[in-house]
Amino acid sequence: MNTIKSKKILITNDDGFDSPALLALKEALEPLAEIITVAPTLEKSACGHSLTLTKPLRFVELEPNFYKLDDGTPTDCVFLALHKIYKETKPDLVISGINIGANMGEDITYSGTASGAMEAVLQGVPAIAISQDFSDDLREKEGFDYALAMQSIKQIVQKIFEGTFPLAPRKFLNINIPALAPNDAKGFKVTRTGSRVYTHDADAHINPRGQEYFWIGLVNHQWRESKGLMTDVEAVKSGYISVTPIHLDMTSHNDIEELAQWI
Repeated sequence: MNTIKSKKILITNDDGFDSPALLALKEALEPLAEIITVAPTLEKSACGHSLTLTKPLRFVELEPNFYKLDDGTPTDCVFLALHKIYKETKPDLVISGINIGANMGEDITYSGTASGAMEAVLQGVPAIAISQDFSDDLREKEGFDYALAMQSIKQIVQKIFEGTFPLAPRKFLNINIPALAPNDAKGFKVTRTGSRVYTHDADAHINPRGQEYFWIGLVNHQWRESKGLMTDVEAVKSGYISVTPIHLDMTSHNDIEELAQWI
């Protein structure tokens, strides 16, 4: 495919501007379009679709077309980039990631990565969230790279630029990459979101002044079994690249008639 420098892509993430996965995303997309990066100064994992309203935010230009937002969320990054940088012409695509860790099932509601894409489609720009799953042993493996994620996102973006974005407005693609090398992956699989079994555990500690404090961050890896279309969880565990269409209409349409009768 020929270089398409007429296309413009905004990228962001929730792991921070210096994340190696963000830099891998930038590297993968640079042959395809003009890339502008606006990412949080600090890690904003699990910040959800949060917009900063109680303090001012500042762009810090680190190099041409590469900014950190001090100190913003992924939603802030997309919102302000569209306001400040893309004043006249919106980007053709917003891509949020590559997240270090999967964003599947209801975890999407917590995800800053997914929320970057969510903000883009709210603003009328097609968007993709992409996340890299990790197995426990892979976390400790030196030399692991994002080759499969880079290859996958490049394929998806090329397909979009050669045709059209596959979803209607106010919908985005949520992509999860298995912890595999490119030659070991089974290809793409269109999926629905899985369902995680959540807990409310947290680590309690006592500080030097005798005050109790908590660390939230324990991950429950249990998922509910389901029937029907393969879930994102099942696909990634089976070695597929999961591609899930996400829409922002959270209405439970199947319950409207029964609820009306109940009211």
